Amino acid sequence: MELHFDCTQCGRCCHDLRLTLSVAEAQAWAGRGHQVDLLAEGWPWPDDGDPDDPVMQWRKATSFPALVGDVPFRINLRLVARHEGPCPHLLPDMRCGNYSNRPRICRIYPLESRPFEQVTPEARKCPPEAWNSALPVLERNGAPADASTAALLADHRRTMIEDVDLKGRLAGALGFTLSALAGEGLAVCEVDPSELLVAFEEAEEQLWATPEHWTIVSNRQNTVDMLAGLDCPARLIAAGSAYLPSFADDRLPE
Repeated sequence: MELHFDCTQCGRCCHDLRLTLSVAEAQAWAGRGHQVDLLAEGWPWPDDGDPDDPVMQWRKATSFPALVGDVPFRINLRLVARHEGPCPHLLPDMRCGNYSNRPRICRIYPLESRPFEQVTPEARKCPPEAWNSALPVLERNGAPADASTAALLADHRRTMIEDVDLKGRLAGALGFTLSALAGEGLAVCEVDPSELLVAFEEAEEQLWATPEHWTIVSNRQNTVDMLAGLDCPARLIAAGSAYLPSFADDRLPE
């Protein structure tokens, strides 16, 4: 099975996005004064997971253990470049002004960064004319058709695993211990770029440990009530800069 694609330089993928970065890429992005946020989601994790389940093993490899109350969880932290409107590097003619140093996530787009997800053209920003059987082959049998792109994708996934420990210590440096329940949304830590760079330095020097105890935030009352029944710290929160939901808010108290 082949998926055909060619970039139309429409610039849609360079607007209003959160780009998943490695630690090194996040430091470079923040070093230019651009915004980098931390996004957190967590899974209840009572055991090691099925060793034959690639989804579970990827989640384990890209997360660290934690406790919510006395319940074992695993927390996944993402570093994301955030920009409203056009990317700060986007030129008026829709070319990239940072092309040679652009993050891997930009280089591999529209491929799926997670190993267990399929590329869905309808879910991408690219216009319909970018997907045409007369265009070059992007993906063949679920794998990148181009060897250099496959290597970039492998590097991106590898760093998502290698960066886990440092991202955990970064959360400690920032005092960030809030997580969404996976599938419901993402908790957001928004920090000034200069403060983030200091926190990175402290995390690299191992001045902070990964926080052990976390609190779940959700915009769904049933989730908060369910966790409270398990003596898990949980808090109701509205969609906004601190919480990116997958569902509409429940009615929140006045």
